[in-house]
Amino acid sequence: MKKLTIDDVLKKDIMDLIISSDQVAHVQVDNPLEHALLVLVKTGYSAIPVLDSSYKLRGIVSKTLILDFIFGIERIEFEKLSDHQVSEVMKTSMPILKTNDDFLKAVKLSIDETFLCVEDQDNIFQGILPRSALLKFLNHFLRDKSTKKSVSL
Repeated sequence: MKKLTIDDVLKKDIMDLIISSDQVAHVQVDNPLEHALLVLVKTGYSAIPVLDSSYKLRGIVSKTLILDFIFGIERIEFEKLSDHQVSEVMKTSMPILKTNDDFLKAVKLSIDETFLCVEDQDNIFQGILPRSALLKFLNHFLRDKSTKKSVSL
């Protein structure tokens, strides 16, 4: 395997690291919360992208957001799951990467996120960039550097 340079890391195309949209579990804005919770539980994910019918990213929905919504004062209000839509609980403010954004921007935005949603210049959802993919790539680079006798920082 080729030894990576710092230039290789900085110029890394984030599109090489994403999970493409056709492989990403997602829900649509008008899906009932019941469907979203089912997708989340069955996939084992804690959060997934929310798309509209044009495959544009509209937000992220998570187990926590849904559970917070159905927790009443005295009981869990399960009936809300079928009576309400994803659009009512989804988070709409989140960092988003564009397909032409650089690696350093991806690293910076991923610090507080388990994954970043990636969209093209027309705002069409392209996939997600998991923080783990960034860390694996950086780990490869750093381990390669640590095997050399002298490393300048």
